[in-house]
Amino acid sequence: MPRLLALVLACLAVVAAGCGGDDAETAATPSPTASATATPEATATPEDTGGEQDSGCKPAAEPKPKHRRLPRPKQRLDPSKTYVATVLTNCGAFQITLDSMRAPRTGGSFKYLADKGFYDGLIFHRVVPGFVIQGGDPRGDGTGGPGYKIVEAPPESLSYGKGVVAMAKTALEDAGTSGSQFFVVTGDANSLPPDYALVGNVTSGQDVVDLIGVAPVGPDEKPLDPIVIKSVDVKED
Repeated sequence: MPRLLALVLACLAVVAAGCGGDDAETAATPSPTASATATPEATATPEDTGGEQDSGCKPAAEPKPKHRRLPRPKQRLDPSKTYVATVLTNCGAFQITLDSMRAPRTGGSFKYLADKGFYDGLIFHRVVPGFVIQGGDPRGDGTGGPGYKIVEAPPESLSYGKGVVAMAKTALEDAGTSGSQFFVVTGDANSLPPDYALVGNVTSGQDVVDLIGVAPVGPDEKPLDPIVIKSVDVKED
């Protein structure tokens, strides 16, 4: 079966199985031939040492599902400014430089959600080794969102290389549709079409992303030990 056809069929299969609500979102699923990355050596900071799980992350309780709905934001990022989001997790912190020039509306929504504390206490509910880590769902199962959708078509030339951060959507939604769920590419996802709204790129803490990217998961791709987003803080750099 051609690689692209296998990719599309796999994506549709995941969406059909996971749509427990109207807001179900997913990053496209890799083809069966995608290979996992090697286990990285995470760099622990002083505050992250002690009492760690085997995965290298601090133990954390599974957050309860949330049902929070926000009005659609109108703000856009100023393309003349630089915005950096710090994502703090129980596995450490990493930073995303938002692409204010190519994705001002998507970045504006991401900052809006962060400023509202929407991401605080949510989890990375999906880890596919060598492909993506995905989080930002208030329900914690891949079916939730913020109560609104925005659409900003990503650049046609966009490729999803390692470290790219984009927004998840269902296979049936228009290109560039986004809610609150985002994914970080941890391996080779260049085969994905430019359908997923761009957020930015990881510019610091790639070792933390790599650590999350090899977390042990169950058959539903959810980490066996909770990986909790403690906070997302966006500042002008």
